[in-house]
Amino acid sequence: MPREQGRKLVASNRKAYHDYAILDTYEAGMVLTGTEVKSLRAGRSSLVDAFGHENQGEIFLHGMHIPEYTQGTWTNHEPRRVRKLLLKRDEIHKIMGKLRDDGVTLVPLSVYFQNGYAKVELGVAKGKKSYDKRQDMAERDAKREINRAMGRRAKGMS
Repeated sequence: MPREQGRKLVASNRKAYHDYAILDTYEAGMVLTGTEVKSLRAGRSSLVDAFGHENQGEIFLHGMHIPEYTQGTWTNHEPRRVRKLLLKRDEIHKIMGKLRDDGVTLVPLSVYFQNGYAKVELGVAKGKKSYDKRQDMAERDAKREINRAMGRRAKGMS
């Protein structure tokens, strides 16, 4: 059977873009069990409260929830277990160097299948203050209003 091609999104962490300023992104593979992969293929996963952590020169993903596979038996997995991430050695060193700064954390942005392999997109992120969040929302609203006005003008409405 041929491997599926393209990218299939399973879960995304939209709140991360609201709460954090994303400095850099990385793509990593995940070490998963069979029932975890089947549950992900069914589109079931949550990145709420998930974060990346370095331990003994390796990066692990904590707090990602993959519910138990419904047709699974006693071989089913633990829903919130710690999962090892597969990155190249130089990427791990870059991430660890950035994580040494104050207020910087590793946040999963999305989980997807790329050419049949389960991947996670990680963001090296710095937390936003509440005034930064308000400023971003004001900029977004201003852009939306400009686009509306340009659309009305192009249609000849005003």
